[in-house]
Amino acid sequence: MTLYRSSLALFTDLYQLTMAYGYWKKGFQNKEAVFHLFFRKKPFGGSFAIAAGLEPAIDFIKNFHYDPSDLSYLEKLRDSRDKPLFEKKFLDYLSTFSFTCNIDAVREGTPIFPTEPLLRVEGPILEAQILESPLLNIINFQTLIATKSARICYAAKPDPVVEFGMRRAQGIDGALSAARAAFIGGCPSTSDVLAGKLLGIPVKGTHAHSWIMAFKKEEDSFQAFAEVFPDESIFLIDTYDSIMGVKKAIEVAKKMRQDGNEMVGVRLDSGDLAHLSIEIRHLLDEAGFKDAKIMASNELDEFIIQDLKHQGARIDIWGVGTNLVTGKDQPALDGVYKLAAIRDKGGEWEDKLKISEQTIKTTTPGLLQIRRFFDGKSYLADMIYDIRDRLQSTVCIIDAFDSTRQKFVSSDIPYQDLLIPMLRKGKPVHTFPSLLGIQEYAKQELEKFHPSIRRFLFPHPYFAGLEKSRHKVKLSLIEEIKNQ
Repeated sequence: MTLYRSSLALFTDLYQLTMAYGYWKKGFQNKEAVFHLFFRKKPFGGSFAIAAGLEPAIDFIKNFHYDPSDLSYLEKLRDSRDKPLFEKKFLDYLSTFSFTCNIDAVREGTPIFPTEPLLRVEGPILEAQILESPLLNIINFQTLIATKSARICYAAKPDPVVEFGMRRAQGIDGALSAARAAFIGGCPSTSDVLAGKLLGIPVKGTHAHSWIMAFKKEEDSFQAFAEVFPDESIFLIDTYDSIMGVKKAIEVAKKMRQDGNEMVGVRLDSGDLAHLSIEIRHLLDEAGFKDAKIMASNELDEFIIQDLKHQGARIDIWGVGTNLVTGKDQPALDGVYKLAAIRDKGGEWEDKLKISEQTIKTTTPGLLQIRRFFDGKSYLADMIYDIRDRLQSTVCIIDAFDSTRQKFVSSDIPYQDLLIPMLRKGKPVHTFPSLLGIQEYAKQELEKFHPSIRRFLFPHPYFAGLEKSRHKVKLSLIEEIKNQ
């Protein structure tokens, strides 16, 4: 990765720096803490999310530093009495700052469920605190878009989905991050050329309506495009009339064939996509172009694609833009970053949690890990547990949102622990696979879950919860806090 090479140390919320200053001022900089990054609600009304954004996040941390311009800016900040917000000695401390934290995380492409930690950060509390905002920004967005991509690609299966959303994305980095996350979720290509260059994602594109309109006749535009791109000709046929457009495309395709070239296909961007694609398929087949593809775009999402397929649409390639790269129906993942334990350096960990009148906002204390059980065919359940706890031979898992639901799992059931080392004392210890490798991993992992969890409406809830002894610790700590 080479996206984050200039100083982005100030890519944070101000309160991270004011807290860091407070920790430093009060001598807390050597206190050690554990934070977890997780989300509370299932995105898009589904049952899972696809973890993404880890490699850019680790790259951000590896290259983190305060350069002179950062420190100069911080030096100019003033409080309400027009006094320096940060004293010079603190800025001197930041001038040599580097991370020494340990980070464990789930692999990118891993299906993950609410309350399960995507990352565990352990180290000096000042350092771990500074990571909160950038980690949430990078992980939340890419996880959201990778999840949306996985849903859209599942609806389109086995047809390919081209990510078409750059022009509607939230800025330059929004477009690049979305292209990366969409690829992880299953899109084999993007229209974003910069994403192709920086991330190695295959790029695909056709032409716009303006190309057609630049010529006096529609068929002239098709002919010109065929001459320029004889091996890449997909003609956009709905500028004026889709049926007339495909007939003109067919005539151009016949001329191409005489020259030894073949039309790749046609694209629809408006109208009744189901009805038109059926009619267009008939015309193409009748004219001898049975291998020509029909591509469709126009505000598509997983629900529309699924519905079009149920209607018998004859679409071979799906171009999905706005609804994918913005996560339009849920434009943010509610990921949070919460303190779970604290200690003096080298001392005993003290569990910490946040309580709330909303049960969903009450956090889980401890040094958490996720154990995923596998019966040889599919995943059975996930258990969040504390790495310090001694587990029973048969464990009891309590549902994260309904304590009356419990699941017992025997110790002889195979399992894997999902959080794996990424950084040790600030140094990378994990080698990331290629982006294609991450995409393939995500696909393979999703196939290990029962298909019912992928339903768009009322998906089957996968059992994910808290190990019983950790649940008891949590309840005890809640009671202790309420009695203070």
